[in-house]
Amino acid sequence: MDKRTFGASYLKYSDAIFRHCYFRVYDRELARDLTQQTFTRAWEYLSKGKIIKNMRAFLYQTARNLVVDYFRSKRSISLDTLLEKGFEPSGNAGRDPEKQLESREVQFLLLKLRAADREVIVMRYIDGLKPREIASITKENTNVVSVRLYRASRAFRKVCEEHGYDS
Repeated sequence: MDKRTFGASYLKYSDAIFRHCYFRVYDRELARDLTQQTFTRAWEYLSKGKIIKNMRAFLYQTARNLVVDYFRSKRSISLDTLLEKGFEPSGNAGRDPEKQLESREVQFLLLKLRAADREVIVMRYIDGLKPREIASITKENTNVVSVRLYRASRAFRKVCEEHGYDS
């Protein structure tokens, strides 16, 4: 892969990788750093002459591993700190107070889920990944991912109902 092809991959996937990281760490600066590290690792991997068959899956897997490494070193973040950070994954939520409020509500509800449930919900419905792609990233069988998605969706619906939202 040459610089031009890598640059095209960056333009194509950088926003999605940022959102993926942001929905796990809820800190814009940290998400930017993790996104940068993700692409740096991909470049280093390619520079060694190795081949990446599926760039999108490789980037998501790398970002996921970096987030896991971050949390292993950090261990905990308070809910208050997370909610104070604000939310603007699309870049437009900050300009529209109604969208910003909705985003914070979704963020709050997602935090009520188990980490494993939150992960598949974010990958599927926010990152827009297909179960097959999630399976590739998480190194699980597609059927296992589908079951996890079903159960996580049920759990999210329950959390929404418990907090007064219609499902």
